[in-house]
Amino acid sequence: MTDLDTFRLETRAWLEENCPPSMREPVRSDEDVCWGGRNYRPANPEQKQWLDRMATRGWTVPDWPKEYGGGGLSPEETKVLRSEMARIRARNPLNSFGISMLGPALLKYGTEEQKLEHLPPIARGEIRWCQGYSEPNAGSDLAALATSAESDGDDYIVNGQKVWTSYADKADWIFCLVRTSKESKQGGISFLLFDMKTPGVSTKPILLISGYSPFCETFFDNVRVPKRNRVHEENRGWDVAKYLLGHEREMISGMGLASSGRNPLIEGAIATVGLDHDGRLADPLLRAQIAQFEVRAHAFGAMSERFIDELKHGRAHPAQPSMMKYYGTELNKQRHELMMAAGGSDALEWESERSNGGAPARAWLRTKANSIEGGTSEVQLNIVAKRILELPGA
Repeated sequence: MTDLDTFRLETRAWLEENCPPSMREPVRSDEDVCWGGRNYRPANPEQKQWLDRMATRGWTVPDWPKEYGGGGLSPEETKVLRSEMARIRARNPLNSFGISMLGPALLKYGTEEQKLEHLPPIARGEIRWCQGYSEPNAGSDLAALATSAESDGDDYIVNGQKVWTSYADKADWIFCLVRTSKESKQGGISFLLFDMKTPGVSTKPILLISGYSPFCETFFDNVRVPKRNRVHEENRGWDVAKYLLGHEREMISGMGLASSGRNPLIEGAIATVGLDHDGRLADPLLRAQIAQFEVRAHAFGAMSERFIDELKHGRAHPAQPSMMKYYGTELNKQRHELMMAAGGSDALEWESERSNGGAPARAWLRTKANSIEGGTSEVQLNIVAKRILELPGA
């Protein structure tokens, strides 16, 4: 056997022994997801047990270096770990903006002190992060942001407002874009890290049509931030911001991947329309639509694997995250449209216990934001047209 075959067998045995039964079941709600953080309260003891076991091995971030809390695995070993987790339907032990967005940016741009201070707590799920990017007048044109950071000795004094700050009311720290110079639009932006308990920071939830509110407005009133918390050079935060956005778009695109294990789309369709005498969905139109979706989702998964491999080997095109983000969000919206169709009138329930508080309808409504968050679909298509297709005038 090759070393990779040996690693697969050892990983399989460890996962079988250490992944608790409830952590092999589908996630039922946002409260059922492990986000970590200072105020983290596990949904059940096995959720905390699973996080601790994986974090001890560094497998919450398997491809990060060991000195920063990671597993130190190669790209090939990381892929084996992911596939073995999928084989037993193991949940992700930790969902974290620190892992999916800030971590890669710190690995590239952070000082050694910043890496050692922030990355291990992220890997262990001890700190929950939020993202301070968009503002009321700086959404798609993010570089128009106006939140200011004025120099005051060894500190910055931050004033301004952010909007659509996901889970800001639950986060411990924020990574935030601020304006440190007005001489240049992109060239006057810096990238700061600070604690959400710092005096002068406040949040206000934004209610969505789904009835839930992962988003917040975030306000800064004379917030004092040490300059040592600035990542990269002053007025060079746009470099960090663009790099981080690429990872955010890859994260969002993952919503379009095909289902593994139990498929709520197919289960809902079976419950609503039943099976014909050949054991197929009785509604041929719905059957064809679901089959077409599953083919597209698996094709997207293959494309994602290729992009990840190219990224690990330094061959990725800088516009690939825009392709993935656009198509992944379109697939996720299509999935929930089909789930509503498959659920029939039952899927329209809003508050009943049977529908888990209207979970299908609320999730469907929530997907409408997918084509806006992380960069609108129009912006992503423009990037693809200009950077990949090289269309004239794009």
